[in-house]
Amino acid sequence: MQNKVRSERREIRKSALQFLFFGICFFLFEYSSYAQCAMCRAALTSEGNATKAAAVNDGIVYLMVIPYLLVAGIGYYIYRMKKKKS
Repeated sequence: MQNKVRSERREIRKSALQFLFFGICFFLFEYSSYAQCAMCRAALTSEGNATKAAAVNDGIVYLMVIPYLLVAGIGYYIYRMKKKKS
């Protein structure tokens, strides 16, 4: 009985550490994702229109967020299924 409890505690710690690791990685990638491709940057900054460049940058970040949210949702669904199963 005690071995089972210890095993469950180890699994909880392991999953918590994995969640923390992926959370930190997700937030660190957010900082590096606020960028444009080289051609977009050259085209938008050559005109001197900073507002248009910021809008394109925000659009790129917005389009990048959707796939991450979908993957996170699917991952959470699989996690719940596994947790319910055990």
